[in-house]
Amino acid sequence: MTDEANAHLYAMVDQLIEGHQWAYSNLNIKPKSGWSIDPFGHGSTQPYLMALSGIKGTVIQRIHYAWKQWLAYKQYGDFKWIPNWAPSNHRSVMLTHNQPFDIYSIKHSCGPHPYICLNFDFRKVAGEYTEYSIKAQPITDKNVKEKSELLLEQYARTGSLFPHNVVLMPLGDDFRYNIHNEWDQQFTNYIKLLNYINTHKDVYKAEIVFGTPNDYFEEIQKRYDQYPTLKGDFFVYSDIFSEGRPAYWSGYYTTRPFMKILDRELENNLRAAEIVYTVALNQARQKGYFSYLKILERDYEKLVQARRNLGLFQHHDAITGTSKSFVMRDYGLKLFESIHATISIQQNALQSLLFGNKTKKPNENIILSDVEMESYDKLPKQTILTIEKDSPRIIILFNSLAQTQEHLVQIRVTTQHIKVTDKDGNPVLHQINPIWNSTDNNKRMTISDIEYELMFIAKIPALTITTYNISYSTETGDSIATIYCNKCHMKNKFSSVEDNTPQEPPEFLDSNFKIKNTQTGDIQLENHKFKILFNGKTGFMKSVTQKRTLKIIQCAIQFAAYRSAQYHSGAYLFMPDPNERDIERDVLLEYKDHMSIIINSGQIASELTVIYGVFLVHTIRIYHPEQYDLSQAIYIENEIDFENPPKNRETELFMRFISDIQNGEQPEMFTDSNGFQMQKRVKVEQIGVEGNYFPITTMAYIEDELIRLSLITNHAQGAASWQPGYLEVMLDRRTLYDDSRGMGEGVIDNRKTVNKFWLLLEDLNTETNKEFTRFANHRMDKRDTNNIPEKEELFSRPTLYANHLSNGLNYPTNIFIVGEEFFDVKMNKHVNLINKEFPCDVHLLTLRTQPDVIYTQFPSNSALMVLHRQGYSCKVANNFTCKNIDFQQGTRFELLDIKELQPTTLTGLDPDGSRLTELSNIFMESMTLQTYNITFV
Repeated sequence: MTDEANAHLYAMVDQLIEGHQWAYSNLNIKPKSGWSIDPFGHGSTQPYLMALSGIKGTVIQRIHYAWKQWLAYKQYGDFKWIPNWAPSNHRSVMLTHNQPFDIYSIKHSCGPHPYICLNFDFRKVAGEYTEYSIKAQPITDKNVKEKSELLLEQYARTGSLFPHNVVLMPLGDDFRYNIHNEWDQQFTNYIKLLNYINTHKDVYKAEIVFGTPNDYFEEIQKRYDQYPTLKGDFFVYSDIFSEGRPAYWSGYYTTRPFMKILDRELENNLRAAEIVYTVALNQARQKGYFSYLKILERDYEKLVQARRNLGLFQHHDAITGTSKSFVMRDYGLKLFESIHATISIQQNALQSLLFGNKTKKPNENIILSDVEMESYDKLPKQTILTIEKDSPRIIILFNSLAQTQEHLVQIRVTTQHIKVTDKDGNPVLHQINPIWNSTDNNKRMTISDIEYELMFIAKIPALTITTYNISYSTETGDSIATIYCNKCHMKNKFSSVEDNTPQEPPEFLDSNFKIKNTQTGDIQLENHKFKILFNGKTGFMKSVTQKRTLKIIQCAIQFAAYRSAQYHSGAYLFMPDPNERDIERDVLLEYKDHMSIIINSGQIASELTVIYGVFLVHTIRIYHPEQYDLSQAIYIENEIDFENPPKNRETELFMRFISDIQNGEQPEMFTDSNGFQMQKRVKVEQIGVEGNYFPITTMAYIEDELIRLSLITNHAQGAASWQPGYLEVMLDRRTLYDDSRGMGEGVIDNRKTVNKFWLLLEDLNTETNKEFTRFANHRMDKRDTNNIPEKEELFSRPTLYANHLSNGLNYPTNIFIVGEEFFDVKMNKHVNLINKEFPCDVHLLTLRTQPDVIYTQFPSNSALMVLHRQGYSCKVANNFTCKNIDFQQGTRFELLDIKELQPTTLTGLDPDGSRLTELSNIFMESMTLQTYNITFV
């Protein structure tokens, strides 16, 4: 069961494909029913994916207790779940059954009275002392009538909550049927009860049989067809049965962010590996590159294992961060192993594509990764490129997206004397930044004189591998950045802004950079698009001025923390301490005496970094070259280190944007659901901030009639709009105490993390292309989907530019380095995997090689191509426009010949339409997913 709050679309689809394909290959079964009873809240993406996969009905369990009460009162426990954007599309409708009671154990599911239900949990294991082992008695001829009637009464009460009077009753719990005796104990006793009731049908008017969810769905559809329809999702989940008061499960949206980021690192590398592997494997077959073919065939098992490790981590106690620390460590090692494996697979595939049939010696690595990872729990380090006068280097960039991508390349080099050229030898505008060395917990900063950061923007065509040369140059031109800082390390002493004693004019350390002190007062960064004002005392952004309109947008950044309520805020739950006068606290207070501000300004980018000890390093960057779309957005990066406990105990850190956007007295915001669709959220005052935190996986935005503020993120976390104009995201959490929801320990294994964001401030076009977000957060209609009008309600969507930035943030261009000794070896400098880019809103989700039908450990010559047509809004005015709305005539794979192109169900098990002759025949509606089985020659 995948988690439905934190999991990203790619991982959810890949998990479904891997599972369904395995079940069909090994068991000859095509799944028809879903079973999702343990995720902590349910999203609207998963039922849509299951509907596309051929699943006809699904069972859910954990939803807000008030929703359970309402569904029971209305007899709406079975409903048709439909997408916001396509209520009339029957292919995307999912018949859904909500288990009516709190939890899935026998005690809480046989009926409304838990202590009666204890009579019907027959597990008795020597050494176990439980409430059910005391209460439940074996069924005998003497008590079978009494027990049957007692059980039937509970079943009848449950049946009264549904219009068809059919009951689906689970028999089990966590960690059950793990010994042989329990199977016999449960079956033997239940079969006596069932036989007794079924032989007295004339008395009890009931029949009970063992069955499956599929049997249930088939039975209820025979009896009833007027199911209500639902739009929306079931977040935030809240239970009331544990303590008799509401507890909101919104903490796990953010818990253990390091692991959530590591998950997306594997997702990016797996997706890139799948695409380049598929092309390289089939090219090696078609061209007879037998040495590489053997290597790539051996790599397939690693690829399959990486798929399964990613799929495993989508579990609702894995990506959520809600397992014990030693279990999370095991997950981390699996992710780490697969990241290494997928990088290695990319290296081998790239070598095949770039170096042709060059024989690869054992353990010879022509292509190297640009990062080094020591272990799963440490941040990766960049590989340092040694650049000497007669020793230029080649770097390889792979854009795995099906649209042209702009990527900021940042590489560590050993000299500031650098020249960068593209594949054709043309010089590339670049910038040299300092590498800062820190000591004494970031209180003392010096500039390295042996390492530098090379920065340039690469514009790479769709699905393309390209190369850049980096060589030594005696001329640096304007490439060296200028440095401004309020505390630079000087020859005579370490400057301190708190030191008011008279000083001689400072003498800076020798450096290749121009170093200047920041002026007193507020600070300003600007490019051609906007001007950003920073608070000179805190280093945080205050406002943004749009140069075109001269409009000043208040957009202040604040870092603060909620203090956790002990025992009520933990891995699962979030709750600020109710005993505090102010639920927020200034978590940066103890670091302010040693706060530093550093500004890098150059021809590519200008960035301001503010340092609060090791706890927070916050950077904002803007880009200067007008020809690049990246210059229209603001990049934000936070490096966060909670240090070792008990430091920062009971701390729930957030970053907040305080704007003048009028998003309602009861603020409205929009959060993404699994990177697939947007959902409207409206503040409910009565349930506190914990009940108004919602999951995001890629973005959130707030807006009024004039401005939309979008925050795009690279990993899953919680977000809220608690006050008008506010948008905040939770960054990390440390809670020392268990919250009594199953983990049995607090969360204290925090790691240093790097969070990456894009901030977009976009004008709304009030003249044309108006769209209205008239849909409610939830909508339950007592009508069949057959009667839904064809005119579909509009819903809120990101802009095309926001989707483009999000794709680039989540699937950045992968960078590799050609080994120094292979510089003169003949290679292809530029390889296009496709000849024409896909439509601007069609995202290539994956291109995964299928296993051989007989020898499943080997790859076949078929691959599943999954496309996602991302919906986007036209009501936002910007310069980013769509050039291709359809597949261009003649679109094809540049290196491969296709034998067959067959549309299939999402997981590839069944055909879904007629075969196509070429890629340009593909047509998809907005917001849809479609899988194609491609067979290569």
